[in-house]
Amino acid sequence: MEKKTGLALGGGAARGLAHIGVLNVLEQEGIPIAVIAGTSVGAIIGALYAGSKNAHLIKERAIELSNRRLARFIDPALPRTGFIRGEKFNELLASFLGANTRFSDLQMPFACTATDIDTGEAVVLDRGPVIEAVRASMSLPGIFTVAKWGGRYLVDGGLANPVAVNLAQKMGADFVIAVNVIPGVLKRSHKSAEDSRKRDREPNILHVLIQSIHIGTYSLVRSSLEDADIVIEPDVAYIGAAEFHRARECIEQGELAARKAMSDIKSRLGA
Repeated sequence: MEKKTGLALGGGAARGLAHIGVLNVLEQEGIPIAVIAGTSVGAIIGALYAGSKNAHLIKERAIELSNRRLARFIDPALPRTGFIRGEKFNELLASFLGANTRFSDLQMPFACTATDIDTGEAVVLDRGPVIEAVRASMSLPGIFTVAKWGGRYLVDGGLANPVAVNLAQKMGADFVIAVNVIPGVLKRSHKSAEDSRKRDREPNILHVLIQSIHIGTYSLVRSSLEDADIVIEPDVAYIGAAEFHRARECIEQGELAARKAMSDIKSRLGA
């Protein structure tokens, strides 16, 4: 019997653009993805793919957007629960998906995770408006204002379930490919002299906040990957968590990692 393959895409801010490269190779190689579970930036990429099933188009749009200044997509908020309201990001997602797209409108099953800021529980979002769910899943604490969903206040899903392998399994997948782009603290490498020079500069607040979350959740990342059948980990440690302008590099690293894993994937799937 053919295995039902699920894809679990984790958080990782800018590094998560590598998910696009993984999807592009899986699509090119004809690996059928039945369900997608996403967290944070993985929720963004997962929703876009579930809405279009066209990784190449997502790749082109991501590279195009990375050439623009990130400030265009930031709408400052009075800092009550975060510095960014996120409405401009909602508009950006709507330009891909359509403003009123619901989970039931997507071309394949998709779900994402967020974290209840009061209880610390992982919350599964799999019905209703897709953009609101993705906005909740990507609400990095201190950066984005909290999202309200069904009477709960939600923040980034990576705090409770950074790579939602278990969610993909609950969605019916019996073979899960997990993609992790959060590197270990000691794994940060330097691909160029420019990367080395950047280390001498004081990091900005966005990088500090994102990196703090990743450092704090790394042990949870490793635990969440244990039940995956295949783990793909693109080499993106040298790319800063806030360096969204390096989309092309991230995507290329995702493609390289997926190609390295392809023989194993096909062997395990009997393809």
